[in-house]
Amino acid sequence: MQRPFETGDLVEVTSVTGYVQQLNVRTTILMTLDGNLVQIPNASVYKNNLRNFTTNPNRREDFVVGICYEDSINDAQEVVRNVLADHPAVLIDPEPSVLADSFGRSTVNLRVYFWLNGREHSWLKVRSSVIRLVKLALHEHGISKPNEAREVIFPQGIPVTVLDAHLADAQGAMPGKELPPESRHEELAAVSTKAEAGLYSEAGVIEEQARQVQPLKDVENLLRVASDAPTSEKQTNEPQP
Repeated sequence: MQRPFETGDLVEVTSVTGYVQQLNVRTTILMTLDGNLVQIPNASVYKNNLRNFTTNPNRREDFVVGICYEDSINDAQEVVRNVLADHPAVLIDPEPSVLADSFGRSTVNLRVYFWLNGREHSWLKVRSSVIRLVKLALHEHGISKPNEAREVIFPQGIPVTVLDAHLADAQGAMPGKELPPESRHEELAAVSTKAEAGLYSEAGVIEEQARQVQPLKDVENLLRVASDAPTSEKQTNEPQP
């Protein structure tokens, strides 16, 4: 009666996220993002919290990135903010933000918040794209995340060998693997990689998968499909007795 969702809406109920396919007398049927059909008893749907992601297309995502204690928080925030401002899938309004979140064992953790249009873009793909570009941008500006600090105890001690200064300079420390400047610029300019397969929403893919499910066609759907005309229009088109 309250119509909390329509056919095709993306909802989350009882820890299941999927696109609404049908509502029959007994169950609500969802097509999950993995392409699986899930039938949820209507009693569970109406007794639990329900999140409808379609009613408001804007969706906020966040992730945490760590920087060294020696790095400037202000500089790192500005680098990440510029990435968000230049990303075509990140909304300007509401404004994204980069906040100092917590102190880790070896990092200062920043939490990145941004909004996107969930009807047009996949939040999974956009999140992947933003994380990748933030990592590359921080690397470009000399801001990197250190490895997790670990304490190793050697009860018997460690033998130490003193090398000649020239030999030590020749051997040196093995530098970390770095991309050529040209490759880093190309990756930074690529908003979406082939691995991310574009930033479009998976709604169309899920809808096409749902069309191939035959059993659903034999069950009465109590929800109005988006392509259906309103009841008032149908009544006006019917011949009068």
